[in-house]
Amino acid sequence: MTSIKSLIGSLGLMISLAALSSPAAAAEQTAVFAGGCFWGVDAVFKHVRGVTEAVSGYAGGDAATARYDRVSNGNTGHAETVRVRFDPAQVTYQQLLQVFFSVAHNPTQLNRQGPDVGSQYRSAIFFTSPEQQAAAQGAIQRLTAAHAFSAPIVTQVVPLQQFYPAEGYHQNYLALHPEQPYIVIHDKPKLEQLRRQFPALYQ
Repeated sequence: MTSIKSLIGSLGLMISLAALSSPAAAAEQTAVFAGGCFWGVDAVFKHVRGVTEAVSGYAGGDAATARYDRVSNGNTGHAETVRVRFDPAQVTYQQLLQVFFSVAHNPTQLNRQGPDVGSQYRSAIFFTSPEQQAAAQGAIQRLTAAHAFSAPIVTQVVPLQQFYPAEGYHQNYLALHPEQPYIVIHDKPKLEQLRRQFPALYQ
């Protein structure tokens, strides 16, 4: 079976080449992903070479409800989200999509991720440019056509309106709480999967 990595990689080749030919290609870029509890998604992207910053936060709702106690109710429109800043000379957006779909979460689970249930744990890509939108939608189409997953992909592809950083105690959570049971059971295995599947990207 064609791998998720190769499917997304081939899809983004022309977009990548166009970006590399631009004088602005070396400028830092931003990607925003939601895939369940932001602790694990944050930790995965922090271990990707070329990522200069990963911040846990909220997207999809408004400023008044961008607080953990409100978002946890599941009725604010927000998703637990991670803003990823990256150097495209070291890692491309297409490679980040590969990591998102194959390591960071399960894109076939609707409004849940593992033991966490609610719309705040939905799978979503918040694009910041038309190029990101095309790459994300194309990746989903290719993965669907290739039957890469045994269930339909439910990932939303929506424009980023605003990103709100989460409270300080949520930031860099795995590194600060490596022995917390939730982290040990649900998130540390993702880092091992990242190391095995993407050794050239792992840091």
